Amino acid sequence: MANRQTDPETPAAPLAESLPDAPGDRETHSPVSAHGCWYPSADPTGARVAFICNRGGVPQLWTGTADSDDVHLLDTGLDPVIEVSWSPDGRWIAYTTAPGGGELTRVLCVRPDGRDRRVLAGAAPGSTAYLGRWSRDGSALAITATDPPAGPPTAQHSGPGPAAPPSYQKVPPRERDSGDGHPVPLGGVHWSEVGAPAPSAAPLVALRPPTPGAPAPEPHLTGGGLAVYLADPAGVRPPELIATEPAGATLRLCDSTADGRLVLLLRGPRGGREAVVLRTADRVTAYALPVADGDPWIGRFSPNGRWLHLRSDAEREFAALVTAELGPDGTCLCRAVTAQREGADLELLSIPDDGRSAVLAWNMHGRTELEAIALPAAPPRPTAPRAGAGRGVGLEAGGSTDAGNPVRALSLPHEVVTRITPAGPRGMTLAVSGSRRRPGVWHTPDGLTPLRTPWSSRDEDVVAPDQHPPVRPEHLRLRSRDGLALSGWYYRASGREPDSRAPCVIHLHGGPEQQERPVFDPLYHELLGHGLDLFAPDVRGSLGAGRSFVNADLGDRRFAAINDVADCATHLITLGLADVRRLAVMGHSYGGYLTLASLVWHPELFRTGVSVCGMSDFLTFFAGTEPWIARSAAAKYGHPERDRELLRALSPMSHIDALRVPVLAIHGEHDTNVPPGESEQLVRAARQRGIPAELLILPNEGHEFRRTRSRVLFRRTAAAWIERHLAE
Repeated sequence: MANRQTDPETPAAPLAESLPDAPGDRETHSPVSAHGCWYPSADPTGARVAFICNRGGVPQLWTGTADSDDVHLLDTGLDPVIEVSWSPDGRWIAYTTAPGGGELTRVLCVRPDGRDRRVLAGAAPGSTAYLGRWSRDGSALAITATDPPAGPPTAQHSGPGPAAPPSYQKVPPRERDSGDGHPVPLGGVHWSEVGAPAPSAAPLVALRPPTPGAPAPEPHLTGGGLAVYLADPAGVRPPELIATEPAGATLRLCDSTADGRLVLLLRGPRGGREAVVLRTADRVTAYALPVADGDPWIGRFSPNGRWLHLRSDAEREFAALVTAELGPDGTCLCRAVTAQREGADLELLSIPDDGRSAVLAWNMHGRTELEAIALPAAPPRPTAPRAGAGRGVGLEAGGSTDAGNPVRALSLPHEVVTRITPAGPRGMTLAVSGSRRRPGVWHTPDGLTPLRTPWSSRDEDVVAPDQHPPVRPEHLRLRSRDGLALSGWYYRASGREPDSRAPCVIHLHGGPEQQERPVFDPLYHELLGHGLDLFAPDVRGSLGAGRSFVNADLGDRRFAAINDVADCATHLITLGLADVRRLAVMGHSYGGYLTLASLVWHPELFRTGVSVCGMSDFLTFFAGTEPWIARSAAAKYGHPERDRELLRALSPMSHIDALRVPVLAIHGEHDTNVPPGESEQLVRAARQRGIPAELLILPNEGHEFRRTRSRVLFRRTAAAWIERHLAE
């Protein structure tokens, strides 16, 4: 493709920045039991796998032989690794890291032997970048990058060690004030208790006083445009601009044809994402089809570019495998459903380069069912598309068939698969998790039987020998007050009498379009170890129950989602599981928002709450978050300008006078998704009203807590807080 970056108005292309080779990059490390492995990507032969592992206390880039315990730490830097992708020609491994543990990421690449490490994008302060797919020949890597926002820059960091987050919104470390000017420990938890020395910045903070007369925050919807480039991993050729979204929420290149004539893009906000076939010669959208939220790797072209296979819920309640026949110009001639399941979403789709088969992961009420199918050389042709039907070019409403496709079910060792990638001519690698095991990588050299890689934790290593074995949760179903079917997973603490009523925590996932799955969560087992039962529900807005359920909380229907939390609590009490006098609520991100909303809308139900990186006021959230996050969130919660009154009515801060119980807020220092100010203003307002409230800021963490010692401190602090307040 010719380089099209000639318009002075186009974004500045990210340039490769060489880094020193990581010291000790070929050192062999002995396996340890308390670790997880995830996000695998195999080399072209399938013999070696690049993956993420936290055995060193932070998620880092490792490589290993699939059938032996020969593993190597490939990058010794302490910035958490987020994604990994081995090039089709085997010459490079690309990966993303989160500098300083924050939310803004950068893309790097390195040779499989640790040489030639370099930053490809995301090095500019305030910018972020993430991976797209490699070109078919491995000569170029697709990268999405953002424009850096206006504002004072932070210091540039290019070395292998820890860094401040590349953001102009850096929150300085502070200490919490007891009210009399003296810092005090929070919850009796210290860094020494988690086997680590105290960091230079203690995770105890004092609240910043509000600025007198400060103007009302403005929504953060402008700036931070998205652009997709093809980058030469060696940094010899300049990046090639493929597509831009000046006000985009998501933009990722998911595949390209072998001749580079067409590319497949994922674009749009949450709840409104679509697959776009773009012609590279003239940058014209040839075809667009709605796709479901969830895994961003939505589909692939056939080797000849004639067929496009997509994971789509277009005009459907549940996502299925859809195949579109494309004309020479990329327009859709017809489309048909190639594989589907009643009442189940197609969650993951993996198609090797030869395009002859596909591995499908179906979400069956939270558990994964895996199957392999042969992709026909010519998928069934339904009737020709109606003129002007649907969204995009050449859409067609009918055509549902999976007859004639050989289907082979694949056995799974545990409940949930989180990633599938091809490995060699016939094999694949799987990231597998379950209620009784830590995340691990499995491989299928014959494409049939999954085998655990020797460097993944064994099932028996999931907990220390002196602890109770992991609890397998029970799936509960219930009805909300308006009749909507809800469900969730109930965990009962070991040693409890079957007919006894327990102190119970309702834990709410984020998103809101995430889903509770039966996977091993150290937080849950920490709470269980404190004698607390736990219920993890999927309230309306969650994935896994169809598109209507995902959209059931949009706009003013979010009030019903808040009521769902109360209905879950009432159901547990009615079943005789939970003690009505000892209920707590806790959640992360959107779940943190629901926690705060539940405390002020249903103050009679809960004795305490723990909000983790939660929004307390939608208007200040929109003013402080990254612009592309704001644009996506507006589709879920409401527009911060047009729906200002609705957002104010939905905000816990607007009802803070109803708060009656102690609340703990926990936040990552470098969170630019939900800025720490959301927790600070909630804790300050609670204290002003005489409600016990504490704030724990975790240094060098963002919206997700990735370092082991931060995660240990977080869950011990939360469990101790809840146990103490439910015992009072």
